[in-house]
Amino acid sequence: MARWAPGSGERLQAAALELFDEQGYDRTTVSQIAQRAGVTDRTFFRHFADKREALFGGSERLQAVFTDAVANSPATDPAGLTADALRAAAGFFPEDRRPWARRRAAVVEAHPALAEREELKMAVLADAVAAALRGREVPEPTASLLAHSTITVFRVAFGTWVAEEPGRTVDEIQRATLAVLRSALAEQPREVPGGRRR
Repeated sequence: MARWAPGSGERLQAAALELFDEQGYDRTTVSQIAQRAGVTDRTFFRHFADKREALFGGSERLQAVFTDAVANSPATDPAGLTADALRAAAGFFPEDRRPWARRRAAVVEAHPALAEREELKMAVLADAVAAALRGREVPEPTASLLAHSTITVFRVAFGTWVAEEPGRTVDEIQRATLAVLRSALAEQPREVPGGRRR
């Protein structure tokens, strides 16, 4: 097999997920992943820095989808910019990716090292969106607040999509999640027993 065979990155990701499912993350080696995918260890390391990254390949492309959407959005208001970014990101997850995303989520949740990497990737994504918003002349702290809120909406919606049976799209779930957030933020504080406001 050619060292740079088309699709080797995708095969490595599929092989890694299969092995993590079958024998556990800790007992799976890079060599086993490479062998399952039909490539060499060297090819693995040309695609991924370590075995954890085999589950996070594509995060740079997702980040580019978010930031490019902000940069190229026709919207002129900050909320419109982030809404366009969410719509663009939804296209990154067609229905046929749901089974793989569900299996991946289960593996990530079961291993603290992977969950920690997931948190880091989401923080980096939020920072990149904030930078893109600043590039559209959105000032601080608005840029950071909107960016982190946008990624929170994405994460909640994506988690719902992974857990649901086929039906609603990521875009539909994101729209509903964003509506809930906007409604919550628009609520007026009210008195509760004890004299506190909420």
